[in-house]
Parts: sequence; C-alpha cells; structure tokens
Amino acid sequence: MVFISAAAAMGGFLFGYDSAVINGAVTGIQKHFGVGNGETAFVVAIALLGSAAGAVAAGWLADHYGRVRTMLLAAVLFAISGVGSMFPPSIEVLGVWRVLGGIAIGIASVIAPTYIAEVAPTAYRGRLASFQQMAIVLGITVSQLVNWALNQAAGGESTNHLAGVQAWQWMLGVEAVPAIVYGLMALSIPESPRYLISDGREAQARKVLAEVEGADVDLDARVAEIRQVLHSEHKPRLKDLLGGRFGLLPIVWIGIGASVFQQFVGINVIFYYSSFLWQSVGIDESNSLLISLSTSIVNVVGTVVAMLLVDRIGRKPLALAGSAGMAVSLGLAAWAFSFRQGTGDSATLDDAYATTALVAAHVFVFCFAFSWGVVVWVLLGEMFPNRIRALALSVAASAQWIANWAITVTFPNLSDWNLSATYVIYACFALLSIPFVAFCIKETKGKSLEEMG
Repeated sequence: MVFISAAAAMGGFLFGYDSAVINGAVTGIQKHFGVGNGETAFVVAIALLGSAAGAVAAGWLADHYGRVRTMLLAAVLFAISGVGSMFPPSIEVLGVWRVLGGIAIGIASVIAPTYIAEVAPTAYRGRLASFQQMAIVLGITVSQLVNWALNQAAGGESTNHLAGVQAWQWMLGVEAVPAIVYGLMALSIPESPRYLISDGREAQARKVLAEVEGADVDLDARVAEIRQVLHSEHKPRLKDLLGGRFGLLPIVWIGIGASVFQQFVGINVIFYYSSFLWQSVGIDESNSLLISLSTSIVNVVGTVVAMLLVDRIGRKPLALAGSAGMAVSLGLAAWAFSFRQGTGDSATLDDAYATTALVAAHVFVFCFAFSWGVVVWVLLGEMFPNRIRALALSVAASAQWIANWAITVTFPNLSDWNLSATYVIYACFALLSIPFVAFCIKETKGKSLEEMG
C-alpha cells in the first residue's frame, strides 16, 4: 500500500518540481532574453493556466481510460516539457513548453489523490493521501537543491555555462529524469478497483482489493458495496455538478473555496519567486537560492507533522491551527517588509527587519505545510460523493490553479507597488479562512468513501 501510494504520488513530486524549478531560473531567463518583470510573470504564470486545463481534463481521462494510463500520459508530458524548456529559442516558445508542463501538473494534481483515495483502506486513507503533498514538497525541495547546486557550479550566476549550456537551462531540463521514473513506477502499480469494476473487470478488482485491504476482507461485500454505488450512478457530466442557489452544488463550492483559500494566502509566492523576493530586499542571487532551499526543507518537516496528525486529530483542527499561524506570520512579514528602502536592484532591508522577515516566512511555510498543504488535498480526494468525485475534484483543482495563476501573475507588479501591502492582503485571506473552515468544512476522518453519499 505504501509503495502503491508512493508510486501514484510521484506525479506530485513532478508537480512540485516543475512548478517550483522556475524559481531558480527566473533571474537567468530575465538576463538571457532581456525581459522585465511583466514578461517574467507571464512565463512563470502561464504554466498554471495549462494546469487548470489539465485538471479539468484529468477527471474525464481517468473515467474513460483509467487512473494508471492517465498517470503515464502525465509522465510523457512532463518529460517532453522538460527537454523543450531546456532549449527555447525565444521566451514565447518557453511559454509554450511551460503550458505543456502545466497540463501535466494539472493531471497529476487530480489523478494522484483520486487514485490513492480509491485504493487506500479507510483507517489509513488520510496518511496515505498525504503522500501526495509529501511528494509535492519533496519535489519543491529537490528542485531548489538542484537550482542551488547548478548555480554554485556555474559560479553563482545562472547565465554562466555548464558543458556549453547555461545553468538555468539545466535547471529546467533535469525534470525529464524524474518524469521517466514516474512512468516506470506507474507501470508497476495496479489499476483502481473502483475503475476496474466500472469497466467490467471484477476479477482483477477482487485481486487488487485483497492486496490493499488484507486477506481477511470480505471481498464479496466490498465488491457489492462498490458495484451498488457505481450502478446507482451514471458517468458524471458537468451538469451533474449544477444545483443550489449559486449554480453549483454546495459541496462543489466548498471544494472550490478550499482550493482558492489554499492559494490566496500566497504560499506559491515563496516557491515561485522567493529568489526574486529576497533579491528585492538586498540579498544576492546565490544566498537567495539557499534561503529558498531552507524554506523547502521547512515545508518537508511541516508535511511530516501533518502526516502524523491528519488521521489522529482530524482535518478541521489542523486547518484551523494552520490558518491562525499563517495569519500571524504573514502579518509579521508585512510589518518587516514595510521597512524596505529603495526599489529594484537597489532595494535594501536592515538586518533586524530582514531577519524578522526570514523567520516569519519560514513560520508561514511551516504553518501551511502542516495544515492547508496536506488537508486540502486529503479533503478533495474524499469529500465528494462517489457519483461526482473525479469530476468535482477536477473542477476544484482547476479553480486552485486559476487562483494560483492569479497570485503568481500579480505578485511582481504588486511587490513593485508595495511589498508590505501585498503581504497584508495574503494575511487577510489567511484570517478569512478560519470562519470558512469552522462553518463550511465537514470532518471526514474515519469515514469510508461510500459514506460520503
């Protein structure tokens, strides 16, 4: 079960790697193509629109071609995107390869939690679903480690050459290696029993259920339970998500809301722009990449904490604690950034305030990692009724990518306008997420997927 979940979550590793690797390449891209913040934001953010499209398509792909084949498609797209991004003749072409990688990210963001939720025993589903977020943060961490190592090997400048290729190009191209590993791992895991039963392959489904739920499970009862749910439904269509006073079913709006809040606290500013962020307050490129690596390590530690607690104390308590911690740390960062002097390359921040901002950023990442980073993906994999799960998860994940895009594309201009005020905005969203969790989210700990309706 651990191997199966880890193999599925390898897509999350590539999700984290591909989305965050651009952080180290931003400065090199700007220098190589001679572009400013606007064009840079375009290249960073355009992948997220691809992610939204991939997330929407993933539900249909998973229901028609199976979970494993969809993973294989994502692996191929990741590999092609990595190689293409390594040798772009122009920034526009780089944007095209980033979109392709974004589509793969969107597919991976949906298929891994869907698959893990469908094969995991109820008692361990939260912890196993957390593999997705752990894989994401490990992907982010490895990308920052690779970025820093390549930058150091190139003498501290990402436009310097290594074996005839600029360091920032290597940063983007190395992604092809884990993409191949993902494809090989996907070939070694079984198909989801729920998909197998829906596809008429009941014998295979029984074998998978016996492997993942133990020899003592009543296979007849489990197959009958799944078959009954499947037979009482039809293939979900977008119209099946419609209803209520605001166009969509309330549970779908809650999933969308959770996804949007997860992004509007500004977490991906840290992972996409931290080198740019710290350089904007006077820290050099090499040290800014080292700081990016340290925040990624904190992200891993926080995710481990979440994996240990999500099935013990539940989803809601973790989310509430994380929201409070994020609101405080973001407010502290906003206060520290208010003392920034100058703009652009000449901007500086006194040591005391820089230290405060660094500590606040690390606390923010830790609070996000042990709460919203894991809880949202766990909830999205289990909160929806069986009849609409894959499609509803696709819509919610797509909303997440659109929100991610909005934050990513606006940050460079917002930081030029007022970095402190930008972090005040993120702090307000963290604060608003508290009543959202308290009144809208239902606890799913210990419930089987069939109990969700």
